[in-house]
Amino acid sequence: MRSIFILVFILSNIVSFAQNSTTETFKNDSLIIVTKNPEKGFYHDYILFIPKKTVLHKKLFLLVEPNNTGKITDSIDVHKKYAIDLASVSSVGNNISTELRIPLLVPIFPRPASQPLIYTHALDRDAMLEKLPELKRLDLQLLEMVNDARSVLASMHIQVAPKFFMNGFSASATFTNRFSFIHPGKIKALAIGGFNGNLMLPLDEINGIKLNYPIGTNDFRELFGYGFDSGIYRSIPQFIYMGKLDDNDAVQFDDAYNENERNIINNNIGRYVPERYLKCQFIYQENNITPIFKTYENIGHWTTGAMNLEVIKFFLRQMQEK
Repeated sequence: MRSIFILVFILSNIVSFAQNSTTETFKNDSLIIVTKNPEKGFYHDYILFIPKKTVLHKKLFLLVEPNNTGKITDSIDVHKKYAIDLASVSSVGNNISTELRIPLLVPIFPRPASQPLIYTHALDRDAMLEKLPELKRLDLQLLEMVNDARSVLASMHIQVAPKFFMNGFSASATFTNRFSFIHPGKIKALAIGGFNGNLMLPLDEINGIKLNYPIGTNDFRELFGYGFDSGIYRSIPQFIYMGKLDDNDAVQFDDAYNENERNIINNNIGRYVPERYLKCQFIYQENNITPIFKTYENIGHWTTGAMNLEVIKFFLRQMQEK
């Protein structure tokens, strides 16, 4: 495994570290755990991974990937371990960050066993309706983490653009997809894969059935205080991919969808992952939303080096656009 500096600092320590730096690029991979700050609007720690050779004094894009532990537990240390692995080992997000030499932010959001139906890591409806401060509006908490990260990175002479990249696989892909509908103006580009074939739809209804969050946009104004901005959403460059053999199907489980949501999806979008994915593609294209859609032969619920490279090249093209 590569050598990584792990720094656990309060902000003043990070600033001191940065001010003492005299190099123009980072010499080593560095992982910083930034402590939660409820006064700033985020109730959980987050991770900043800064790859070696990251250029200082040059505006870059911040990459954001939601954490995905893959199981419920009330131990925040378990979620922290998985988030550190995502940020620092061979995940898609770490590959993107390392190859493009851009910083990566990973939140350490809980997924509590004591509240098993709140699928925080997929930003489901239960999570969006939760009132407990620590779990309330994780999308807004993530935005405050991004704002805080700008200051932390600036203290190290790393400048990041106003909009950021997002990446996700499996539950974190679902989180990213839903987040992009709620906050389309914040995202420069996104890539997602392995998401059960079910995308959030830019529709208020289908076949006469109302589509509330997280299936569609019918109750956006009620939940968020504003309607879905389809114009801005269409402008987001997207790379969306699935393995042809991927049959990992969260739709059929109660933590991901309630019975009513599951019935709407099964009966109107698709009962199985492949047909659901094709239907979602058709609906997006019919509504002038034109991501790059890709299906990989002989691939299940995983990624390969070649797939990761395509995602990296996608983000590189977005970096090169003026």
